[in-house]
Amino acid sequence: MRLFIASPVILNNYSTIRDDFEDIIEGKWVKKEHLHLTWVFLGDRTDEASIIGRMQSIRVLEREAKITGVGHFGRPPRLLFANAADKILHSKATEFKEAGFDLHHFKPHITLCRIKRIHDYHSYKKLMNKYAGKALGTVKREIVLYESRLYREGPDYLIRWKND
Repeated sequence: MRLFIASPVILNNYSTIRDDFEDIIEGKWVKKEHLHLTWVFLGDRTDEASIIGRMQSIRVLEREAKITGVGHFGRPPRLLFANAADKILHSKATEFKEAGFDLHHFKPHITLCRIKRIHDYHSYKKLMNKYAGKALGTVKREIVLYESRLYREGPDYLIRWKND
């Protein structure tokens, strides 16, 4: 099974963000129902029971975490994301490490689009500034073990275990 641990998110105006960037970037957008903050990508694993055992020591978030602004990874940009820099996420990352999970270079974010091409860099930069620091939504409190099944149309996520 291809597994990852994540928290679902609520983005208040995801369709508006997509519409704003639609003519500026070309890429693969994440379906609204699949938006999440990844804590740990585990990859192909068969030891689901031991993973769940370790997850049971990790409490849900004390409160929902704020999502503010957008950013990108790569030069040129290859991934557009919503920023989840709320301090509560970094303290939760410590719990994951204490439970034996590797959070190497953990940068809390929500992937929005895998960018193939930017058609208008000037407009792209203006939109990035428009969304800088803007409240976009929240990371929900629960922590979920997902199985990712890949299909030609895109991935499908199945809940294997949920700590809520």
